[in-house]
Amino acid sequence: MIILDASTLILLAKTELLDSFLESVGQKVLIPDEVKRECCEAKKSLDALLIGKAVREKRITVKRLKKGRLYQKIRGDFMLGKGEAEAIVLALSGKAMFVGIDDRNGINACKLLRLPFTTAINILVRMRERGLIEKEVALAKLRALERYGRYGDSIIADARTRLEGGK
Repeated sequence: MIILDASTLILLAKTELLDSFLESVGQKVLIPDEVKRECCEAKKSLDALLIGKAVREKRITVKRLKKGRLYQKIRGDFMLGKGEAEAIVLALSGKAMFVGIDDRNGINACKLLRLPFTTAINILVRMRERGLIEKEVALAKLRALERYGRYGDSIIADARTRLEGGK
C-alpha cells in the first residue's frame, strides 16, 4: 500500500499528475481521514475536486485512525500537523511501500523512523523513467511543481537533469 500526505496529494492534483499516478501504481493508495479533510473540506479548488473525485471513485481509500499515544508522540516529537502525523502513524501500523510526503518535518520523521518515502518530484521523475509521460510534458509538470511546491533550487535542478536525460 501507498500512503499519501496532503502536501504530496495536493501537488499531484495541482500538476494534473494524480490520475496517471493512481492508474500506474498497482497498489492500494490510502490517506488518513485528516488528510482528506485538509485536502477537500475547506476549499472548492480544482485540486480539491480532483482529490474528492478520486476518493468517491474509491481509487483512494480513506482510513480513520485513533489518535492514541503514538500519534501524540510523533506529532509532538517532530512538530507535525495532524495530517502528516496520521500518515506516518498509518505507515507505521501497516506494510506501506512508501509514504508520499513533501513536508520537511514529515520527511525528517520518515528518515528517523526508517519509513520509505517519496515526494511529488520523485513521483514525477519515476513516471518519466518508466515512460509513462513524455519528456516535454514532464518538464512542464516540473515547472508547475516548482511554482506550487517548496523545493530548493538544487532539488529542481537535479530533477530537471534527470527528466532531460530520460527516455
